[in-house]
Amino acid sequence: MAAQKINEAHEHIAKAEKCLKTGLTKWKPDFDSAASEYAKAAVCFKNAKQFDQAKDAYLKEAEYHTENKTLFHAAKAIEQAGMMMKEQKKMPEAIQLIEKACMMYMENGTPDTAAMALDRAGKLIEPLNLEKAVDLYQKAAGVFENEDRLRQAVELLGKASRLLVRLRRLDEASVAIQKEKNMYKEIENFPMCFKKTTAQVLIHLHRADYVAADKCVRESYSLPGYSGSEDSVAMETLLQGYDEQDEDQVYRVCNSPLLKYMDNDYAKLAISLRVPGGGGKKKKAAPQGGASGDPDAAEDGDDYEGGLC
Repeated sequence: MAAQKINEAHEHIAKAEKCLKTGLTKWKPDFDSAASEYAKAAVCFKNAKQFDQAKDAYLKEAEYHTENKTLFHAAKAIEQAGMMMKEQKKMPEAIQLIEKACMMYMENGTPDTAAMALDRAGKLIEPLNLEKAVDLYQKAAGVFENEDRLRQAVELLGKASRLLVRLRRLDEASVAIQKEKNMYKEIENFPMCFKKTTAQVLIHLHRADYVAADKCVRESYSLPGYSGSEDSVAMETLLQGYDEQDEDQVYRVCNSPLLKYMDNDYAKLAISLRVPGGGGKKKKAAPQGGASGDPDAAEDGDDYEGGLC
């Protein structure tokens, strides 16, 4: 079966080369037909699992589409060449080709297709190179934002923000999340603004910047519905516990369902948060904000001390 497909591929290449020949009665190469034959050859090579030859055929197809001024089809062929590299686990080469295709989509006036291709490239490279995935997701978000497609843009920004947290690039993550929050506010998705405030607070506290964390919460009170919400109560309690070095209170908020069931990267920030000074527990004469006076709480603190992520 594979040998038959390879033979078919070579037949299509021979036809393509014939289309490119000129003579007395044919002054111009037939680029359109040549591209079509190389596309068929590429599929045959792909079906025969000859991915390197398939890649070369797709690039030839792209070359002749470019000659024929059909840039969208050229970009599609280059993206397919990238996928052939992916099949061979050659991810850097795959991403390079897909990025090239995206540039051509943009030149052709099809930015949405470019953004979706960048998103796919991000998913491909994410298991191997988080930094590159962040770059691709942010580029894709930028394309969608320029097209005023904020819902698609903010989703991709969210992917980038989570990876920045995973990379411990917390300064950049805080900036990225603020941008997400601004977009959610613009599309009036206020519950998501609340969640982003919580993520910001966790990031700022991990940066030991209580002032920035507190500022995020204060600013969020301008959002409809934030005052008195579960999110605002949790953040006020968390900030109070952190400021007063009450590890018990911080632990309880950070292990509440509201925080534990956030996206995994933020949940890890929550359960690994420590109060300043490496904190033993501060007992209170009058427990506030639901802080526990249980004498067994010290054992909980020891468990917490070991960390959960």
